[in-house]
Amino acid sequence: MRKAAIDDVDVVTNPMGVHDVRKPVSRVLDTEHVAMNYFELAPGDAFSGGLHTHGDQEEVFYVLSGTATFEVGRERERVDVGAGELIRFAPGEFQSGFVREDADEDVVAWAFGAPGARHDWDQIESLIECRECGEERTHATEMTDEGRFRFTCSECGTSFSP
Repeated sequence: MRKAAIDDVDVVTNPMGVHDVRKPVSRVLDTEHVAMNYFELAPGDAFSGGLHTHGDQEEVFYVLSGTATFEVGRERERVDVGAGELIRFAPGEFQSGFVREDADEDVVAWAFGAPGARHDWDQIESLIECRECGEERTHATEMTDEGRFRFTCSECGTSFSP
């Protein structure tokens, strides 16, 4: 058994600086089969660095307060999720969540992923504009030894770290 208070969990933010408060609760509880992250997002903040998918993990977001907006699929359909609501993304489904810049309030939310507590970086793809192709393409996503993201275009093989 492990017990933790959210106030005692260290903040570990996204390497792209898209939010100020992300607390990886699964690390503190040492979970093996579920990832749990607590977020406090101000207007303009995001859960992640952009539209991406986890080929090996489904994700569920639960909004405690405020309204988060999610872009879903390659078409980037926008879905608002308010306080007390949840949204689920199947493995392989592109998604990105954020708080609109003109929002009146911050968002407090949880993100849950299963069946693993850690990312399999070979199973994550990001949909971004390729610096070489000049078009939006899927990119393999990996974490460098320096703790930064590296994206590699699936079409031309160009890699970059933002």
